[in-house]
Amino acid sequence: MGIVKEFKEFAIKGNAFDLAVGVIIGGAFGKIVTSIIDDLIMPIVAAIVGKPDFSSIYFAMGKGAENIPAGATLAKAKEIAPDAAIFAYGNFITVAINFLLLALVVFMLVKTINKMKKAEVAEAPAPAPTATEQLLAEIRDELKKK
Repeated sequence: MGIVKEFKEFAIKGNAFDLAVGVIIGGAFGKIVTSIIDDLIMPIVAAIVGKPDFSSIYFAMGKGAENIPAGATLAKAKEIAPDAAIFAYGNFITVAINFLLLALVVFMLVKTINKMKKAEVAEAPAPAPTATEQLLAEIRDELKKK
């Protein structure tokens, strides 16, 4: 029964629960950021420089690589020469560009939220002193007069 009790304490602890909530919120937030990238940012980038899709850039070597015609897509190259070693670095370039854009968007979102938090804190008035604090201040002032 000791393990069950320990597991219950672990699962109920705030840290484990907070982590679970963070993972769920992170998944939902990831979908929002992906939509921002795919639906808002990438069309603008595609309009300026063309669609940045490098997934068909590869280097084939080994058995059957000589049979792959120039300009063949990655899928076609794998079909023509299934035994060839295909170093498909183009997809990595596409993923790296998407990551950099994603990191930039997340940075801008965090920066905006932090700016909003600072403005909210600056607007909040200082709390009024409690009755005890007022009484102590009056006593202090009276003692200074004497």
